[in-house]
Amino acid sequence: MSEVDKVAEQVQKTYLDDVTGEQVSKTELKRRQKQRALEAKKAQKAASAPAPAQKAGKKKDELADLNPNQFHEIRSRQIEELRENNYKDPSALNPYPHKFEVTKRLHDFVKEYDYLKRGETLNDITVQVTGRIMTKREAGAKLRFYVLKGDGVEVQIMAQAQDAESAEIYEKEHDLLKRGDIIGVVGYPGRTAPAKGGDGELSVFATKVQLLTPCLHMLPTEHYGFKDQEARYRKRYLDLIMNDRSRDIFKVRSQIIKYIRKFLDDRDFVEVETPILNVIAGGATAKPFVTHHNDLNMEMFMRIAPELFLKELVVGGMNRVYEIGRQFRNEGIDMTHNPEFTTCEFYQAYADVYDLMDTTEMMFSEMVKEITGGYVVKYHPDGPQGKELTLDFSRPWKRINMMEGLEEAYKVKFPPGDQLHTEETAEFLKKVLKDNNLECSPPLTNARMLDKLVGELEDASINPTFIFGHPQMMSPLAKRDREIPGLCERFEVFVATKEICNAYTELNDPFDQRARFEEQARQKAQGDDEAQLVDETFCNALEYGLPPTAGWGCGIDRLAMFLTDSNTIREVLLFPTLKPDALVLKGEEPLKAEQKE
Repeated sequence: MSEVDKVAEQVQKTYLDDVTGEQVSKTELKRRQKQRALEAKKAQKAASAPAPAQKAGKKKDELADLNPNQFHEIRSRQIEELRENNYKDPSALNPYPHKFEVTKRLHDFVKEYDYLKRGETLNDITVQVTGRIMTKREAGAKLRFYVLKGDGVEVQIMAQAQDAESAEIYEKEHDLLKRGDIIGVVGYPGRTAPAKGGDGELSVFATKVQLLTPCLHMLPTEHYGFKDQEARYRKRYLDLIMNDRSRDIFKVRSQIIKYIRKFLDDRDFVEVETPILNVIAGGATAKPFVTHHNDLNMEMFMRIAPELFLKELVVGGMNRVYEIGRQFRNEGIDMTHNPEFTTCEFYQAYADVYDLMDTTEMMFSEMVKEITGGYVVKYHPDGPQGKELTLDFSRPWKRINMMEGLEEAYKVKFPPGDQLHTEETAEFLKKVLKDNNLECSPPLTNARMLDKLVGELEDASINPTFIFGHPQMMSPLAKRDREIPGLCERFEVFVATKEICNAYTELNDPFDQRARFEEQARQKAQGDDEAQLVDETFCNALEYGLPPTAGWGCGIDRLAMFLTDSNTIREVLLFPTLKPDALVLKGEEPLKAEQKE
């Protein structure tokens, strides 16, 4: 048989594979067809099978991996869509509902049900609580956990699909919620029973959750927190959300004010309110803020102290008065000074400065004990990592006579009190400053130079210390010392080198008062912007008769600093004075008052 015939015979014994177009043997074709039929059967079975259940805890939050700007944009669109739907159909979900009935505040819930034991639940008791979602996690499609924060406490919310009205409602309610949202929860109290053992977590076992207010911004992560000082002061709301210490600071501040108010109320003082807008900036030595009253077409001043008004009330027969309020001084900003600050001032007829020393010791020492639990507090003037001071507020406090203290500090004999105002004393004070390498900002009045030298005594005052016996020229509203000419009856209290309190036996001689005002006016003419002007209204009131009176004032902000271990006043002011940032200005000048109309 020829080669051609052999090839022709082989071709006649092969078969066409319709799938591949190949010529294969009958045996190979059958093998291929069988394999293909088996694969088709498997594919059909797989197509008809239900989708596999998602693994526990693996459900993906579509916003989780976004950056803050992306989160805000997408979340805002999501909530805007809900708002529009609710506007078209009032029965649709409202992301900003008007009301949610709260039956238990979170701290009350913890207090009432903390006794529950591991695995114990009270299914027949319904509670309705609210709070902000601080953490959110899923343990499968049918179990979700939240940590809800409110009233300074945190409570776990355990939401199981089996407790919801339906699986569809459960998924719809919970998929909408994000970290930072404020929600309302209806459920029953209980304590979890972890599979790995332990006491379990006190929880609200949720039967229903409701979005009350969505958070459109991504909260800082728990790991990194919100710690930048400047950012915290500018966004105090976010600081309070993220940092429990900030909330604790302002709680202590509130306790200080409450204690002082109760202390004075219990001693028959009457709380009053005096004007913040003044025609003359008096009552203290400070530079005022100036404003303009359009209708009266006159210059006015934000008050630097309420003193003169309060003493006018004593003239009128209100023998014990006090005021807690804001003062405004157009001066520098530093660790212990803010242009806007809070003080308490009280005036007590038929008392003197020595009575108020005892009152001050009693008020402050007992206040510290009530708020902190003891008389001793720890303070870090340079921040948490700096040196630690131990401040002991227990009685009695150290008392330093100012002139004697100056002589001891500078090892030189000072002129007698009645010569402190002279030109000779001015030259003496300049020499003492120079010899001790101290600089006093101009103008170099005797009062300002003495005040600079007194700083040496203040710097040595760590525990609460009275410095008393000030020169008369430094205290234009204080009564002259009954024994030493040229001095007056005044004290200041210093703690950790900072002044927290100031008190006088008040000057009630109208002739003397007018002469001192005129001396202040002379100093102002020399360039001292902080000196006071003559207040004719107050002088006229004194002519009707101010009884022997003692006056007292303290700075609430600095007290709060010491009792919260805060080394800057900005930590104890909810909204400290700051320069506007770019977010506020957006490249434009702030609106003037008349432009806001």
